[in-house]
Order: sequence, then structure tokens, then C-alpha cells
Amino acid sequence: MDTATKTDELQQQRSEAVLWLKLNRPQALNSLTLSLVNALATAIKDAENDPDVRVIVLTGEGRAFCAGADLKDPARSRPESGAEFVKAIGALTELIEASPRPVIAAINGIAVAGGLELVLACDVVIAAESARLGDAHSNYALFPGAGSTVRLPRKVGLNNAKLLMFSGEMLPASEWKTLGLVSQVVADDGFVDAVSALAKKLAVKSPLVLARMKQALNDAVDQPLPIALRYERALSNLHHFSSDRVEGLTAFKEKRAPRFTGN
Repeated sequence: MDTATKTDELQQQRSEAVLWLKLNRPQALNSLTLSLVNALATAIKDAENDPDVRVIVLTGEGRAFCAGADLKDPARSRPESGAEFVKAIGALTELIEASPRPVIAAINGIAVAGGLELVLACDVVIAAESARLGDAHSNYALFPGAGSTVRLPRKVGLNNAKLLMFSGEMLPASEWKTLGLVSQVVADDGFVDAVSALAKKLAVKSPLVLARMKQALNDAVDQPLPIALRYERALSNLHHFSSDRVEGLTAFKEKRAPRFTGN
């Protein structure tokens, strides 16, 4: 079933088990207001509570994915607004990272500053050939607050992260693929189809096994090898008792497509 809802700042569209979240401020390069950040957080929480949503795709309307915080947002005129915004977008990136659903960043265009921080929190990154990404905080003497200094070196290496953050330069998607952040670069005219195909491929997998894989992979980055291996074995032993595992093996023996329930 396909459904769609639209607000002034965020479009939501369900295509079968895939939820598309599209930033909808093209006139401002999809820059982030506090209300948009909160709308995204609400949408992701709602998706986590909906068993029919298996995959989330985050993308932008127009020629940008996201240009970071909207520095012209009237709400930022209050002295405390900067800290309030940083707290909200930081919580949003943590929500994306911890979500049991796979979250695909579909980079349709420019992604800088807070936009890059959203990308860094996602699980899989697909970029259009014309997309350009960068941190850009240093260009305006701004300090990041939603994960750039923490997640970027983990994704591309410490020295690469320093150069990218110090210079504030935007690089084409192909260079970010070489650095390891972007998973796939797709021609612009086939971009939406490629993202849709991947999302549908993930949506038919067991949501339980994907959630456990995501949890183990994220945790393993910061754990010593012996601890990470023990944790993987513990999850593997727990997973032996899942209905999805039984269904997967049964479907294999019966030569049919599995019907996973997430249990």
C-alpha cells in the first residue's frame, strides 16, 4: 500500500514496507529548523512503532539533500536557541543511529554541515553522481554539535576527517565513495530507482536479523575484539530461538520466499 502525507517542511510517503522521509524546504536548500528536526524525530519514532515499516529512506526535495542548520530561522534569535537546536539535532542523529530499522541516506544533492551529520548517522549512503558533500562548519567559525568530530573519523579515518573539517571543502560523491562514507554513486537519471530497488531488497529481509546485525555492527566499532566477538556469539545464541530464523530455514528447504514477521 502506498500512502503519502505532507507538511510544510517534511514529506512522508509509504511505498509498501519502505518509508520515504523527504526534507521539503527546497527554497532554503532543505536547511534544518528546530521544527523540521522535531518532525523528523517524530516520524522515525512512529516508524519504529509500526511493524509494517521495514526500511526508512531519508532524502531531500530539489537540488539539496540538506544544507545544515537554517541560520536565518527566526527561532534562533533567542540566546538559548543555539543550544536547544544542537541538543535536538544531536538527539535526532542518535535516534537514527540506534533505530532498529535500516536507514538509507539518499543524497540527491548538496549535503553539508548538519546535513552531513545526518548522513553520518545513517546505515547506508547512496549518492547521485552530481551530489557534493562537506562539513563546512569551519567556513563560518561554527563548531559541530551533532557528531561530525566523532563519527567522521570513524567513517573515513582521522587524518582525512581533519582535512575535510579544517578545510570546509565540498567534494563530489565519487571522492566520498573512495573515502568510504558513500556506499554507491548512481547516475542522476537513475538515482530514485536505484534507491528504491535497494530499499525494497532490504524490506523483505527479516527485520529482527537486520536490527540485531545493526546493533552488533555499531557496537563492535568501539569494542575490543574479544568483547565484540563474545557479544556476537551471545546475540547469535539468542537468535537461534527466533521465529524468523525458523521461517528462513523452512523457506529454504521448501524452495519458496520466506515470510518474516520480525519475531
